[in-house]
Amino acid sequence: MVGSSLAWSLMLCSWWVAADPDLKKGVTDPSQADADFAIQGEYSGSACLWGCRQQMGLQVVALGDGRFDALLYPGGLPGNGYNGGVKSKLSGQREGDRVILQGERVSATLQTGFAVILTDRAGQLLGYLQPMHRYSLTAGAPPPPGAVVLFDGRPSNRLKNATISENGLLQVGAETVDAYRDFILHAEFKTPYMPYARGQARGNSGFYLQQRYEVQVLDSFGLESQNNDAGGLYKFKAPDLNMCFPPLSWQTYDIHFQAARFDDAGTKVENARITVWHNGVVIHNQVSLENKTGGGKPEAAQPLPILFQNHGNPVEFRNVWLVDRSATPATCVPQPSCCGR
Repeated sequence: MVGSSLAWSLMLCSWWVAADPDLKKGVTDPSQADADFAIQGEYSGSACLWGCRQQMGLQVVALGDGRFDALLYPGGLPGNGYNGGVKSKLSGQREGDRVILQGERVSATLQTGFAVILTDRAGQLLGYLQPMHRYSLTAGAPPPPGAVVLFDGRPSNRLKNATISENGLLQVGAETVDAYRDFILHAEFKTPYMPYARGQARGNSGFYLQQRYEVQVLDSFGLESQNNDAGGLYKFKAPDLNMCFPPLSWQTYDIHFQAARFDDAGTKVENARITVWHNGVVIHNQVSLENKTGGGKPEAAQPLPILFQNHGNPVEFRNVWLVDRSATPATCVPQPSCCGR
């Protein structure tokens, strides 16, 4: 469902630098991160657990000051083999040049540049996991003919309140000039590294479709998804699968949105519907939106612009485009060509 690379582990070795005071505000450049950033991430391999050898995936989350939480997935990482089975939770901290994570039945030893060693609580070797860097196969997707290019790294007359960084990335707070009724939206985003933050304070932004329905952006990497986490239809529905990549990884949303329908008297006769792919994997499939989400504006027949929410965290965006389907019949649209490994 997503691509991967072992080369990421070699790059991490160069990121062992002193902690920056801005870590508590969030950093957007790996060179500003601390040593824990080199440990945080995804790992994949096989291990002999519960009487049989199987593929496993591990997501390790940095919590600041050398502390970590982790989830161990049977079958592999989410979107790359995870079979829906019971996940194992681990936690621990840095001990010298290693990080030791303990779970109810499994322990993991991590060291930058080396495979994760999985053992049982008695110290018996279970297997090894290699560091992985995954990427969405829709990252860099070019706009199709007729698409509206909202942002491509240059100033855009399609956005207002847009701020562009020195390295050509869109910052939070922008809004489309035009309003759209039915559309396909492709957007790429990167959450900051904020190891000391928790919950809604960790890499928070969102795409407010018609300023009414929010698809949440958040650093929810390695968490059990709630309806206000990454990919959530804010406070309405959690994603079917947590496809959040680690912070400072480029991620994608591919959103197919059909607006609510109203009769001539202004009475709603059909709910809005939405399908969302997060990093190339379906997390909401033709979901009926019963009402606005969270702090969205009230539903009405009049379409409204799309807002890139400013929640005070330095989330960044690139390659944002839209196919306006307002003049075409509201039909089921095909899934993006993004499945593969």
